[in-house]
Amino acid sequence: MHKLGKVLIAVLALAVFGGTAYGYSTMQSLDGVTREDVIETPDPGEQPADGSLDVLLVGRDSRTNQQGEPLDPAMLRELRVGANGDDLTDTLIVLRIPNGQKAVKAFSIPRDSFVAEPGTKDKTKINGIFGHAKFASASAQRAAGKTDKAEIDKVAITAARKATLKAVEDLTGVKIDHFAEVNLQSFYDISNAVGGVEVCLKRDTKDVKSGANFKAGKQMIQGADALAFVRQREDLPRSDLDRVVRQQVFLAGLAKQVLSAGTLANPARLSELIDAVKRSVVLDGSWNLLDFVRQMQGVTSGGIAFETIPVVNPDYRYNPKQPTATAVQVDPAQVKAFAASLIGAQPTTPQTPAGPKVDVVNASGKDGLAARVSDLLAEKGFGKGDTTAETGRRTSVVRFSDASGPATEIAKLLGGLETQKADSVAAGHVQVVLGQVYKGPGVSAGGGAAGVRTDQPITSEDTGCIN
Repeated sequence: MHKLGKVLIAVLALAVFGGTAYGYSTMQSLDGVTREDVIETPDPGEQPADGSLDVLLVGRDSRTNQQGEPLDPAMLRELRVGANGDDLTDTLIVLRIPNGQKAVKAFSIPRDSFVAEPGTKDKTKINGIFGHAKFASASAQRAAGKTDKAEIDKVAITAARKATLKAVEDLTGVKIDHFAEVNLQSFYDISNAVGGVEVCLKRDTKDVKSGANFKAGKQMIQGADALAFVRQREDLPRSDLDRVVRQQVFLAGLAKQVLSAGTLANPARLSELIDAVKRSVVLDGSWNLLDFVRQMQGVTSGGIAFETIPVVNPDYRYNPKQPTATAVQVDPAQVKAFAASLIGAQPTTPQTPAGPKVDVVNASGKDGLAARVSDLLAEKGFGKGDTTAETGRRTSVVRFSDASGPATEIAKLLGGLETQKADSVAAGHVQVVLGQVYKGPGVSAGGGAAGVRTDQPITSEDTGCIN
């Protein structure tokens, strides 16, 4: 279930504490928040390549607190969730803070986005990478002779967090600077602490699984109702995509509530917020919260905008053996361009003013694929070569003869294809061979597999009524 709300509430609370003298001094009491060494230590003096500070916000479908202790059964009943939960990261948000600017951008990654799994040749839903990495780490530790369950779990969870972070970096091209994670109870606690948030629905809606039961129109929600609001996907026209919009609208409303209402000037509410953060949030070990607050001073409610990464196909049938199994298909090249555009930067493109030329061979059997891929690569700065067709090849490959750099870049742009040195490729050329199982950019006619941004950015200025 999604916990986007919980995570960004906590981070927004941290961001705006510095807005008052009381809030700034109260930051000292966050010393007890749980820390985890998830982020690789940067080289001394290293600056973000794109001039931004990027925070990964993770919500875990966990029935334990951040110390690994089970949540109280009475709390689980209040939250309207069962006692069993998988190790899933069903909320992933990247918070982009451009250097020297006050306009903050947040974008969501749908939980079922079908992505490359770090350290393997496999692809999977991004929300399952946490559990896969945790299981692999625990198994390896046991095989090495470790028997202390608490220590095994601790090491395995750290490995899972790092794998999730790496998957997000690989998909988005964003180098993550800081990490925040929350559990189920934190959304309940934090939404209560701020006194609730106003939302507006177009129609009555009800969902037994999440416990959602809402009437049309404007309403204030908090606690268990707020959790149900951002969890619901049944009885929504676009299921998970509408659920993401729900979360973004709630967060935009929350930003307005925290930043423009009396929350920060109310010592009791601030104390509740800080207590909730300390109970349920995990931050990376290198995050200096006071420095973060200084950077975020002056942010206004309208200066935070929420979007979702481009989506190719929200009903992608990724396994022919299981025709009912679906995922959200995304194009990594499109996602990287989208993420870069949020802070005004341009995505990295090959610096090849005089070449190389790219020859594209269509061995997929799909009409027009070579021409579409050739056009897409030309837009990225590569020269156009020949487009031809052949038959009988299942997989795809990018071949080069004299320079591997451009071939590597092309392979990445086309979804992570294999590269191969081949003397048959002419000097100054790269050859792309597209096989029958190619699923990358250009696979569809009419703009190819370029991701579609179906929603307008959401800000707290006017969220409107939603599904």
